[in-house]
Amino acid sequence: MASRDTLLFDINETTLDLAPLRPKFEAAFGDAGHARLWFATLLHSSTVCALTQVRTGFAELAGAMLDSLAARLGVTLSETARGNILATFASLPAHSDMVPALKTLRAAGYRTVAFSNSSEQLVHQQIDNAGLSPYFDSVISVQGAGSFKPDPKAYLHAARTLNRPPAALRLIATHDWDTHGAISAGLKAGYIDRSGTPYHPLYHRPDAVADTMTALVAQIRALDGRE
Repeated sequence: MASRDTLLFDINETTLDLAPLRPKFEAAFGDAGHARLWFATLLHSSTVCALTQVRTGFAELAGAMLDSLAARLGVTLSETARGNILATFASLPAHSDMVPALKTLRAAGYRTVAFSNSSEQLVHQQIDNAGLSPYFDSVISVQGAGSFKPDPKAYLHAARTLNRPPAALRLIATHDWDTHGAISAGLKAGYIDRSGTPYHPLYHRPDAVADTMTALVAQIRALDGRE
């Protein structure tokens, strides 16, 4: 059995807090809740592209789905408002529990990796802007796989990049479709419930589940014998 020594962290919403997008959507659309609708549409579109082998970037999709949302809502989105939303997406802050968690994991001997659907350029920008660069050993975008999570190709691309078998990797995410995808590709997974949304009953369920990163890290260390 491969020693599980490498943790892949999903970035958008798992590691970075989407809350700063809400006032931007409030100003542009009159409803802060449309930030979540936009992000859900973005994830849906990326999954369709993965299934149908459409080559594109996450940043391009983010802009396209923003334009689509404006059209559906009958909102005229100015270039300034559009630019502000997309710039905010590139400069989201880290959740307050991330730095302590990453420090604890690295001290316990784990290799920590940022792993995102964002493009190579965007994910590096996001990590840098959030001040997390010192806490990640590597940054991997699915761009090199030519697809998006939860396509197995994305997770296997990460394994190849890290020169580790899938069984040695564990994905940490707040999206059940992502943890399900990772497990389907042969990885382990840890699910952090940041929204209170019930885990999909038909998806593979991770062996580590918690509603705080502190509790999740403790579970993972116990499972891996790294307490």
